[in-house]
Amino acid sequence: YEVVVSVGSNIKPHENVKLAKYNLSKTDNFVNESRFYITEPLGFTEQPDFLNGAFLIHTEDCFETFRQKLKQVEIDQGRVKQSNKNGPRCIDLDIVVWNRRIVDPDFYQRDFIKKTVLELIPDLKV
Repeated sequence: YEVVVSVGSNIKPHENVKLAKYNLSKTDNFVNESRFYITEPLGFTEQPDFLNGAFLIHTEDCFETFRQKLKQVEIDQGRVKQSNKNGPRCIDLDIVVWNRRIVDPDFYQRDFIKKTVLELIPDLKV
């Protein structure tokens, strides 16, 4: 399966993005990464800016297994779920595209997600 994972961090962002790339490449075929952009936080604004980008990965896992793998990487890197879903985080990994199908509505709502996805798959039908 071809997967685009959105990646975000605002706690030691460069370190945590690099670690997420390493962790995911241990079990799946890491193909490429987009450019990364500094973005202002949404919702809860009294926190550091985010570093956001995307990874293109090939996996043999089914959707749910891969999604659980992403959540485990988040936990392993120290992410703790907070009451404020827009709060700071060491790493945030979400499936945006699964086999050339957009599966996350944030693709349409957040320009930085759309921009990074289309950088990795320019001919994606939107």
